[in-house]
This record gives sequence, C-alpha cells and structure tokens, in this order.
Amino acid sequence: MSNHRLTFTMEVPQSAEKLNPRKRRKDGSGANGAVEDDVVVPRKMARPTIGLSEPAPFSDELELDYSRPYIRVTLEEARLGTPADRPVRVYADGIFDLFHSGHARALMQAKCLFPNTYLIVGVCSDELTHTLKGFTVMNDVERYDAVQHCRYVDEVVRNAPWTLTPEFLAEHRIDFVAHDDIPYSSAGSDDVYKHIKEAGMFAPTQRTEGISTSDIITRIVRDYDVYARRNLQRGYTAKELNVSFINEKKYNLQERVDKVKKKVKDVEEKSKEFVQKVEEKSIDLIQKWEEKSREFIGNFLEMFGPEGALKHMLKEGKGRMLQAISPKQSPSSSPVRERSPSPAFRWPFTTKMSPSSSPINVSRSSAAAAYDISEDEED
Repeated sequence: MSNHRLTFTMEVPQSAEKLNPRKRRKDGSGANGAVEDDVVVPRKMARPTIGLSEPAPFSDELELDYSRPYIRVTLEEARLGTPADRPVRVYADGIFDLFHSGHARALMQAKCLFPNTYLIVGVCSDELTHTLKGFTVMNDVERYDAVQHCRYVDEVVRNAPWTLTPEFLAEHRIDFVAHDDIPYSSAGSDDVYKHIKEAGMFAPTQRTEGISTSDIITRIVRDYDVYARRNLQRGYTAKELNVSFINEKKYNLQERVDKVKKKVKDVEEKSKEFVQKVEEKSIDLIQKWEEKSREFIGNFLEMFGPEGALKHMLKEGKGRMLQAISPKQSPSSSPVRERSPSPAFRWPFTTKMSPSSSPINVSRSSAAAAYDISEDEED
C-alpha cells in the first residue's frame, strides 16, 4: 500500500482571462492613488489533503522524480494558480514543542498562501534544538508525530536544518518558505531567513497572540505546586516528579486540608439549602395556621357570640321548659265546677273554707305568679 494520502484534483484553465478578472480601486494605497485595472482574482483549487485517512508521510519515505528540472514558481504564477499536477511547494520549519493552536494556525496560513499549495514542514532534532535553542519538553519523535497529525501538513522533514541552504531547497523542490516576518536571530545571525527574503522566496505569516510554548511552560512553572499535587494524586511518585520528601508531605497535607475545606463548604451549602427549605415550610405553616385560626374564631363567634346560635338555643330551651312546667290556664268562660259539701260527715271543730282559700286555688295562683315572673325576666 502506498504511503500517500488519498488526493483529489481538478483541472483549472491556465489562461488568466478565464480566472474571473475584476477591477479593483485602491483608495490611496497605490502610487499616487492610481487605479489598478484587470486585477485577476485566482480561483481556489482542491487541496491534496481533502481525503485525510493517514498521517502525513515523512520526506525520506517518498520518492521524487528528479528527472524533471527544478524550476521555481514565481509569486505571480503561484497567486494565479498552478496546474493540479504542479502545486506550489511551500516549506515551513520549527521546533513545534508542546504542539498547540498557535502552531496549527501558522501552518494553516502557510497552507492557504496560494490556491494550490503542497505544504512541507521541517522539524529540528533534539540534538540541534538543545544546542542552538534550549531544552524541549517533548522529544523529537513526539514532535514529529504531532506535526504528522496536523491536517494542513502534506509532508514532514525529520532532522531539519537550522539554516536553509540552496542544496536543501533544491533537494525538496521548495518554491517558498513560510514564517513570521519577525527577524529570527540565532546561530550567530541576526536573521536566519535573511538570504531567503533577499531571494524573494519568503512568504510571511502572522503569529497567534497569547499562545506559545514558552507561555505554556511559564504557566506550569508558576503553578508548580498545583501540578505537582495534581500528579501525586494521580499516582505519580515523588521520585518521578523530582519532589523531595518534605515537599511530598507538605503537598499531601495541603491536599487533606483542601479536602476538609471542601467538605466544610459542602456542609455550609447544604445547611443553607436546609434552612431555606425550613423557612419556606414555616412560612407555609404560618399561613395555614392563620387561615385555620381565622376560621376557628369565626366559628366560635358564630356559636358563642352576642347573636350566636347558643343564645337562641338557650332562649328556645328556656321557653319550652317554662311551657312544660306551667301549662296554659283554661278559658274564663268555661264553667267552674264546685263540689257541694258532703252532708254525711263533718268535723265539729272545722270551719267552712272559702273558695278563694282552697288548696287548689292557692297552687294555681302561685303558678300564675311564677309564670308572670319568668315572662318579666325574659323581657
């Protein structure tokens, strides 16, 4: 199986007249504010990295056809668009330690410089980097692999040179070199890309602000204790982290203290939630109690108030009791029967009692008086 990735190509007319010529006006940007006519806008072409299924191959795994002469593409030809079988070969190099989005964006810019670009990325080895720049976090094998898996890369050059020579450029058929235009002083030179710029092969890219390998390392060094504790908790030994015995115990103690603080904080939050729920329930209970108390007071007043049902019941009961105790008198028109004295026997020492002083009349008169008294009290 070939190491090349799946590619798609399409033919594009080479004549400039068929590439959507347009007129553009530059307000003061041209010489004396002149108008530039017939500026050709190139058409984007299909990239060789459309169908990604494998990482980018290494340059020493590919075979170039050296039978064809090495003829560089000019900047104008590259901007207009080259044939599908002759992409513009752009080279970008670097260390790419702790490969991050800033690296990926720089490679994306290099890939998008021209409509039909083949991007070659050179990665310097550990030996060369440690000598000329400094120690790296990732070794060269890891850095090669990281660059291989960037979607914009078509080819990776291992053990790339620090300074580009004409022999290296001819070997890899390089047309342009992409890098940010800030002078890069190293290896006894004020700018290692100076000769590339003078040859007209330099294509500038822009750096991504706020992200770099040095920034990431600075964050780790600044928060060293945090990351040391983090890795100790994940099973790394103090020897692997180059942590002393005293610092190890200090980190473990700090971790325990943080756990206790977290538990206390969780308890405080839960207690606040509990108190809030209790307050809500107490408010509901108070409202319900007020409603029930109003209902109870209303029922009490309805029963025992001045015009309550109990008073009416007592009045009705008292009237019924009085009626039961004192029956109604007979009407005055009814005849009164009087007993005739019995002629058979009579005590000699008794006198004849008047009808008004008879026991029956006395009882009736007392009952009538009592009835009148009760009527007066009721009134």
